[in-house]
Amino acid sequence: MDTTIDAPAPLRPWIASYPEGIVWDTELDIRPVHEQVLAACAKNPSAIALDFLGGTTTFGELAQKIVALAGALQSQFGVTKGTRVALMLPNTPFYPIAYYAVLRAGGTVVNCNPLYTVHELAHITANAGADLMITLDLKQIFEKAEKLVEAGHVKSVIACHFPDALPVVKKVLFSIAKRKDLARLNASPIRDKITKLSDLLARRDTPTAVLIDADKDIAVQQYTGGTTGIPKGALLTHANIAANMSQIDKWGCGLFYPPSKVVAVLPFFHIFAMTVCMNVPLCNGTQVVMLPRFELKALLDLFTRTRPNVLPAVPTLLNAIARADSVTAEQLSSLEVAISGGAALPDEVRHAFAKKSKAILAEGYGLTEASPVVCCAALRVPSKPMSIGLPLPATDIRFVDIDTGQPVGVGENGELQVKGAQVMTGYYNDPEASANAFQDGWLRTGDVGHMDEDGYVFLVDRIKDLIISSGFNVYPRTIEEALMTHEAVEETNVIGVPDDYRGEAPVAFVKLQAGASITEEELKKFISERLNKIEMPKEIIFKDALPKTLIGKLSKKELREEYAATRGKS
Repeated sequence: MDTTIDAPAPLRPWIASYPEGIVWDTELDIRPVHEQVLAACAKNPSAIALDFLGGTTTFGELAQKIVALAGALQSQFGVTKGTRVALMLPNTPFYPIAYYAVLRAGGTVVNCNPLYTVHELAHITANAGADLMITLDLKQIFEKAEKLVEAGHVKSVIACHFPDALPVVKKVLFSIAKRKDLARLNASPIRDKITKLSDLLARRDTPTAVLIDADKDIAVQQYTGGTTGIPKGALLTHANIAANMSQIDKWGCGLFYPPSKVVAVLPFFHIFAMTVCMNVPLCNGTQVVMLPRFELKALLDLFTRTRPNVLPAVPTLLNAIARADSVTAEQLSSLEVAISGGAALPDEVRHAFAKKSKAILAEGYGLTEASPVVCCAALRVPSKPMSIGLPLPATDIRFVDIDTGQPVGVGENGELQVKGAQVMTGYYNDPEASANAFQDGWLRTGDVGHMDEDGYVFLVDRIKDLIISSGFNVYPRTIEEALMTHEAVEETNVIGVPDDYRGEAPVAFVKLQAGASITEEELKKFISERLNKIEMPKEIIFKDALPKTLIGKLSKKELREEYAATRGKS
């Protein structure tokens, strides 16, 4: 796909709004990410690269393990250019070791969410042709790998011994108290297909050189679209990944360099965390402090112990911090910047977070197909509220009419489309989907929004979430924002449902704050001052919990299924 940037300068009003020191027309560093991280390791080998629950890995140790595993991948498993290797790992030191080793060996990373079902994992591994999987020996995860091998989707498994990631005392305690949580590899039905990571690292194999064509060779095959259909493998080249890292690096104005510490509580297997929480800081020699999953107490303990200053997050995580009485300003005092991505950031969450932390809360925007970041609010100075910020350096965007595909004017809503070096080449073995993903060389995002006269970008909603009610466009986000202004509302999600009179009508699902109480009638009266009659929800349904995706984004898919099953057409 053509991703050259050819729009004339007058169509880039955002450039005039760039923070001082940032240049749009800049040269990007597209050296493969594994080369960059190994260079960072060589530059300061004694510095701490990774902190996992108090266990640390220096840059020198990281490089040693990356190189040793890359050599073993080549010599024992035949990994070379084009080989797909599946990683089914939560955030542990094993993930970056495996990720960079696969790339150093010439292979392509295929990320697999450990929380996916075996059926979902089977589709990804079979579609990608990933015969080799690297995973943990935690029983809950490893049993899925066993089933994939038994079904013939995966041929070989490299097992990482979870206690090896822990500091000495915790390792001993885990081995005593939680031994039952570990898979018994020697008794596994696939034991002849298992190789221990520790055995591979001990061999200290030296990998052979691999000549990478950054513009053509695929670094990551990232599956996306599972909530709307069969997941598709977005093909991200070494240049795509490195270009987006370079863009973020320049946007950060030094934020991602030592002595910064970046929190990695979002999972590395998700494209946002892979780029912002892992690749960018590690390639700059910056420490990454990890948690295997989000738990509020564990995150607060991490802040107290390591004093990090950069927190990439999703809105639900920020909301949990902002709403919790147990969280104090002192606990968050080291935080300088929180970057919100993955979903729209409600204004009420922004205000609530500001009461707990003086950090800049910058909303960003991206998608898997763009490696992923497209726009971001400034990270060093305040930005326009409710905006996803400005396009990153060397990134072009436009908005086009949803029906005609023609560009729209400033302030007019349309589909956001993107060009830039970070944009994928297409979807794996899916020419039809690849063609549909682009319009005249522009990546179609499926998101609706507009740009103001200063170049700031504002999103309204997803095209697929748009509700057509009585012929008018109704955006769920507008209703959600209105509901979130009520102090009793903790979370809300709005869907469109069939309606005999209006065609479609909005229905709101609401989770209340702990101890709060309000009736549907009272809440409707409250939002009636903020919404027009067409936007008013047909129904407000209160729930103890709202469904979320595996990275913590509120999910509409389950709500649509639930509503159809329990209420049907009305």
